[in-house]
Amino acid sequence: MELAVRQNKKNKFGQYFTPKVVAEFMIGLADISTNSKILEPCCGEGIFLKILQKNGYKNLTAFEIDKELATDFPFVRYESFISAMLDEKFDLIIGNPPYIRWKNLEDDLKRELTTNPIWNKYFNSLCDYLYIFILKSIELLNENGQLIFICPEYWMNTTNSIVLRNYMVQHGYFEQIYHFNETPVFDKVTVSIVVFKFIKSNKKINKIKVAKFYANQKLTSETLENLRHNIPFKDAEYLQVSQFKTNERWLLQSDKIREELQLLEIACQKQKSVLSLSFFEEKTVEYDTVGEVCDIGNGLVSGLDKAFQVNGYELNNAENLATINVVKAKDLVPYFSEHITRYIFINDNLEESEFQQMYPNYYLHFQKYKADLEKRYQYNRKINYWEWAFLRNFNLFNKNDKRIFVPCKERVSNKDYFRFALIEGGIFPTQDVTAIFRKPETKESIEYVLAYLNQKIIFNWLKSNGIVKGNIVEFSEKPIASIPFRKINWNNNNEVVLHNSITDLTQQFLVNKDKELLVKITILFDQLFETQQ
Repeated sequence: MELAVRQNKKNKFGQYFTPKVVAEFMIGLADISTNSKILEPCCGEGIFLKILQKNGYKNLTAFEIDKELATDFPFVRYESFISAMLDEKFDLIIGNPPYIRWKNLEDDLKRELTTNPIWNKYFNSLCDYLYIFILKSIELLNENGQLIFICPEYWMNTTNSIVLRNYMVQHGYFEQIYHFNETPVFDKVTVSIVVFKFIKSNKKINKIKVAKFYANQKLTSETLENLRHNIPFKDAEYLQVSQFKTNERWLLQSDKIREELQLLEIACQKQKSVLSLSFFEEKTVEYDTVGEVCDIGNGLVSGLDKAFQVNGYELNNAENLATINVVKAKDLVPYFSEHITRYIFINDNLEESEFQQMYPNYYLHFQKYKADLEKRYQYNRKINYWEWAFLRNFNLFNKNDKRIFVPCKERVSNKDYFRFALIEGGIFPTQDVTAIFRKPETKESIEYVLAYLNQKIIFNWLKSNGIVKGNIVEFSEKPIASIPFRKINWNNNNEVVLHNSITDLTQQFLVNKDKELLVKITILFDQLFETQQ
């Protein structure tokens, strides 16, 4: 069974089979002889086996849980690799293991896992089916044996996989990792995919060869060979990354960026606390966060934006008053907004006849959108077609305070910055924008918070630690709230001076847009990060 998601209660597999060019590429990564003992633990239709046989490898063992697959190979064992008894070791284990969340596992697979000694020793119901395939495969390798898998990336930095990652660090090292971000490796699968080569060994090498490919296009043999040989080309990036350590996130970033992120978290550590470099233990976070100093909310939902925009037609007095000012994601740039849009906003619980009488121009305007508006999601209530679908966080947005807007989603494949923008009070975000407000007790200025969030180090932190899907970083409440925040020690005069200078320079930039001021702001933050609390 290849990269698969168990579907519904009918015990069906949603199977995604490895493309031939990818299987050939993975086999090409192996450094073995034709006499080597090779295992494929989830062979699916047998693409790896076909290529291995064609290349002269004969000492093959394979498993497949689905008896309708890989029928051309008499040596395939049609049983679960997880429960299979094996008293031999292998030089190469290669393939495309299944990944299935525990909650999506069918009862027979759950029962199998709960009686499995490996699962009970290392894993629990928060873990993924993928994990046991990786760990058992490593156990079955000879010393210096090679594990080459293609799988999703997410387990490399999630809390629930820390035991697996620690096991891998303790039993070997990574030689190569290929990261395919938005590349559609499998049809109808949008998760970020990696191919990795892991060596089981008591020895270690210092660096991991990492190649990244960012393009949203199908892989070719030429692209894969270019990545394998570090040949520069569009949308490719090459890194040498230090070997991973226990109890740390596995970030496919340069050592410089990894060190910068660690220094950021140290700079933001809570006063009178001891910093732990283990980010996955079940205890309180040791650094201050944006969520502690700011209220955060996702924008109002219209359900059909174009229907609510005021388009310049003649309005009566009531209609002129029945508007709000809105900033859309497309209008945001770092530090400020380039445009404000007027939106129709009627929240009077009117009957349709009353709506037509009070707002005749709006009534006519909405008729061309009425059918689509009535198809909107109703949020468990009856929504009139001229009303907004969901006034999410309205009381927060209705405050007179200045606020910071950021797009809910930001593509980062072609930029190295985010668009946190300062917005005046009385202006609302729609659903494509998230808003950030200083909590009443927060002493740091809104300009300080704005400048802080626009620093390059925050971009790198979110790109590595935020919610990232393909090349898209998401800015919902949770990831913004988790950003480390450099609070000011108000008893330290030097820090107070730095805070006030950053605030002043930010205010100046918002007036005259002189980018030299941004350079000065970054220098001040560098000084602040170096200051010990």
